[in-house]
Amino acid sequence: MRLETPEDMRAYGARLAARLRPGDLLVLSGPLGAGKTTLVQGIAEGLKVRGPITSPTFVIARVHPSLRQGPPLVHVDAYRLGGDLEVDDLDLDASLEESVTVVEWGEGLVEGLADDRLEIRIDREAGDEARVVTLRGVGGRWADTPSEPPEE
Repeated sequence: MRLETPEDMRAYGARLAARLRPGDLLVLSGPLGAGKTTLVQGIAEGLKVRGPITSPTFVIARVHPSLRQGPPLVHVDAYRLGGDLEVDDLDLDASLEESVTVVEWGEGLVEGLADDRLEIRIDREAGDEARVVTLRGVGGRWADTPSEPPEE
């Protein structure tokens, strides 16, 4: 799906959030500045969790509790992690079942956390603000994943 602006990316994330439930793992990939954190801001808005949502690069992981009866959002930035052992140190599997867990830069590091996951690739279009988002569902939970969430 092609998204023209950061506002479109946030709206896309909010629509995606309507499909999320406790235990979901989302693995985000794409170059620096692609819009991964912007997507998470939209997911957080859709889940109605406490913010603000900022890149957790130096904190590594943040938990955003729900402002209603929904699941908390665990937002992880694996950019500075050196490998599987450092991922294990975060104990993400301890909260995976009751949270929606979104991992930026998690490709190749966190797939072992769950048999089911949604992989989201964000790429920049040359010469403008547009982004191309590609979804790939892994496992039974995401077997029938369309390339984009339903429109509002």
